[in-house]
Amino acid sequence: MIASVRGEVLEIALDHVVIEAAGVGYRLNATPATIATLQRGADARLVTAMIVREDSMTLYGFHDTESRDLFGLLQTVSGVGPRLAMATLAVLEPEALRKALAEGNVTALTRVPGIGKRGAERMVVELRDKVEAVPVAPGSPTGAPAAGPIRDQIVEALVGLGFPLKQAEPATDSVLAADPDADTSRALRAALALLGKTR
Repeated sequence: MIASVRGEVLEIALDHVVIEAAGVGYRLNATPATIATLQRGADARLVTAMIVREDSMTLYGFHDTESRDLFGLLQTVSGVGPRLAMATLAVLEPEALRKALAEGNVTALTRVPGIGKRGAERMVVELRDKVEAVPVAPGSPTGAPAAGPIRDQIVEALVGLGFPLKQAEPATDSVLAADPDADTSRALRAALALLGKTR
């Protein structure tokens, strides 16, 4: 089990980063909020969760242990895998997710692409009490925009989350037209919310 990775940030995309540690480049899938705290060429440390499948080994990177623990907790719900757990944390940051679960806010949870009303209700029932056991991180990541052209990064992230290009591009254009000053993280959340409604 790889619990954390520390080293130089070699690559930054909207849905993953590559960090070199002891001569090995590790690809870590991450949320826009986590990626926004990193800088190419700088040293960084991300806590990680490693998911081993028959045909793959995937690392997921998080700014703090709270996000990683919530990622693991989300997957205890039937029908929620790593991709859906990451999409949930991309749309709802830890504090918003805790609030939605505690208050039984199904509407907030259905903003996540791939989570319908029934799935959101199941999450509330199964996680409402468990989420209180996850320790809150002392500091939350800043919402600084990631480097590079925002539109391309958002489209790439949406495709990485499983949306076809023909849906990802118009959703991104629509969001950026409505809110031209949006940073990458906010624009991606808005695009995910928009696509969640049309699914």
